Parts: sequence; C-alpha cells; structure tokens
Amino acid sequence: MRKSPHKAATLGPLASVALAACVTPVAAEPVSDSIARDMPGLMAIYRDLHAHPELSYQEMRSARVMADAARKAGFAVTEKVGKTGIVAVLKNGEGPTVLIRADMDGLPVTEQTGLPFASKERGVSTAGVESGIMHACGHDTHMTAWIETARLMAARKGEWSGTLVMIGQPAEEVGTGATSMLEDGLYTRFPKPDYTLAFHDTPELPSGVVGAAKGWALANVDSVDILVKGVGGHGAYPHTTKDPIVLASAIVMKLQTLASRESDPLDPVVVTVGSFHAGTKHNIISDQAKLELTVRSFSDETRRKLLSGIRRIVEGEAIASGIPKDLMPVVSVKENYTRSTYNSPEFTEQAIAYLQDKMGKDRALLTPPVMGGEDFGEFRRADEDRIKSVIFWVGGSSPEKIAVAKSGGAPLPSLHSPFWAPEADKVVGAGSQALTLTALRLMAK
Repeated sequence: MRKSPHKAATLGPLASVALAACVTPVAAEPVSDSIARDMPGLMAIYRDLHAHPELSYQEMRSARVMADAARKAGFAVTEKVGKTGIVAVLKNGEGPTVLIRADMDGLPVTEQTGLPFASKERGVSTAGVESGIMHACGHDTHMTAWIETARLMAARKGEWSGTLVMIGQPAEEVGTGATSMLEDGLYTRFPKPDYTLAFHDTPELPSGVVGAAKGWALANVDSVDILVKGVGGHGAYPHTTKDPIVLASAIVMKLQTLASRESDPLDPVVVTVGSFHAGTKHNIISDQAKLELTVRSFSDETRRKLLSGIRRIVEGEAIASGIPKDLMPVVSVKENYTRSTYNSPEFTEQAIAYLQDKMGKDRALLTPPVMGGEDFGEFRRADEDRIKSVIFWVGGSSPEKIAVAKSGGAPLPSLHSPFWAPEADKVVGAGSQALTLTALRLMAK
C-alpha cells in the first residue's frame, strides 16, 4: 500500500462506518472453527514473517515459506515468477478459475512497535538507501492468511470444483510487482482467472471487520518531479536574475486550482507538493528549484487531465515570469506509477452480502473508496471484460483505540508507520475466513 511511511493517521473514512462493530462471529461456521484450531500455528508463522521482512524484489525467504506451505497442501508451485513471485495451482475438476493474491514485501522503515518479535533486519532499498526493514503495511498478515486459505481450500476439495490459483506477489510497495508477474506469463503459463481476490489490513476498521468499496477502491498514484530553472545571482540585485523560487512558489499555488476549480467535486483528486528544494544561502538567488508531487485520482481520464493540467500550469507560469525558452521548467512523470484499483460493483455487493450472512452483518460492510494506492488492480485490468475482482479491507485496530482516536485522543498509527502493530490474530482470522468463504461460494459444487 503506497502511503507516506512516517505520518501517523487520525480516523479515515473507513472507521466512521464501523466503530461499534463486534469481532465475535455470530455463528460457529466450519471454516471459522478450523481457523480457530489452526490459530496457534498461524501466529507462529506470522511472528516469523514479521521478524524477517524483506524489501521489494528481495522476498526470497518469504516466498519460500509460502511455497513450502502450498506444496504441503497439495498445490503445484512455480517459483521466481516476476522475479521473486510464486504461483500455486490446485486443479479440482470443471468450474471457474479463482486467483487469490497476497503481497510479500516489507518497507524501508525501522520498527518501533516494541513487539518481542519486532524486526531487526536492515537492508538497501531500490533507491539505494540503507535502513531498517519492517512489515509496516501488514503484508505479514496477508501472507499468513494466504497460507491458511490454501490449507482450508485443499482440505475442502469435496465442497468445490474448478481451479484455484494462489499467488505470492513481490514489490507491491514500489507498484511494479503485479505487472512483473503478468509480464512473466501469469495469464499464459498458468490458468487465467475469472475472479481475483485479495485483502489488505487497515487501522481504520475494528479488528476482524471486513469491508469493501463498490467500484473505485484505491487511486491512481503518480509521482511527478518539476525542475524549475532560473538565472541565479546576488540577493541584493534581484533585477539581474530570474528567481526560480518565486516561480516555483507561484506554480505550487496555481496547482491547487486543479482540484478546487478544474475537477468535479464528486470526482476526488489530490495534488500534493511534498517536497520543495532550492537555494543554499541567505543572499544568493539560486538558478533552480525542485518540486516533488504526489498526484492521485480514480479514472484514467481524470488522471490524464491532471497530468496535462500540471504541464500547462508550469509552462504558463514560466512564460508569465519571463523565463526564456531555453530555461523552461522540466516536468517528469515517473513511469512506474500505480494505477487505480476497481472492485466489480455487483460482484463486490454480492460478496459482502454473503459474508454478512456467514460472519454477521456487523463484520462485513460496504466502505468508501480511499486515495491510497495498490497494484492489485492490474490483475483485473489485464482482461477487464472477463475478470471480476474485489479487494477487501480487514480491520486491525481495537474498537477501544478507534473510540479514543475519534474522541480526539491518541491517533491511530497509519499503514507505513513504524508503530503499526495490528491485532494480527484478528486480521489473519478474518482475512482467511473472507477469502475462503468467497472462494467456496464462487466454486461451489
């Protein structure tokens, strides 16, 4: 999940719809019984994965843990798909093909949870930065629930018919892992799915509560760099210069109109300037300024309009400032952006209704979309006319902590926070239950 790795979050849109939700199942279903029996062993797996996180495209140990568990359950497993990904296939007669994904990578964050099994790992990220490593986005809970789902589905082969494809995906945090697996033949070397399923933990829902948004679920995420050029000189003689700081400041202010004056208020967009670097000394006018932006949207058309608007504003402000053509600012859009994730509306509504019936109405909810990013949507986009898809949220915060945050007390740690420590047994239990029940419904004999 692509968010800021350091900023703590207050309550977001998901929490407001589920504060009072109960985490106790209404009825003891066979699947929930199995999960309860397996939970001690699952927590041992979770603690091991949590203590040994790996950065994007370095998930060799994590992939091996998942691959070994899938093989033991009876799956045919292929490793090193999309560099470090795994694909586990279980064929069980005629029927639909269902793909279930778990992402594997940790983040370059130094853990500060105080857990007895906290990560002490260190490594070098794809950006070349050496730091601590942490499962600050909860992918350790995703992998653990994936293992339990594989076991449950294999043990219940008499209840379903079709083909189950379970994948361990690398590099979600850098937004390229799903594409890497698709480009390595995920849909040509292995059965192509009719349905794709996943879940992501969240601090904004009570522990064990499952949610999903109908339609847009997560946003397009673009990283945009703007290099503003100028003519430097002495701060006492500004008339002899072209001040890039003044120009860059004008660009920052004008960019805000993309959201406030050029976008439909019912079509959410975000244009945030997260970094502004220029100058070296009080009395020196620099010859350049650098801006770094995160730009978020839902539809591809809105994304195109935003990026076009950024270029237009930058060029227009430069012309208004008298910048010569050879010093025009340079706008660079990073190629590896994360495209938006779309939950098939009717399928999502049916899935939540079924989980409400099986888990209880207060444990399965329709929730609002969020502006975070997630590359799970690529698996549907590869054949969006055929594939129906849903990614669930699974809550990981105690109702008491949510109530305190809502009342103005201590804020909830966000995803990517060094303090994020979900109630892992509740996340793993609800996540594996939601995935298993949904798959069994889709493939029922």
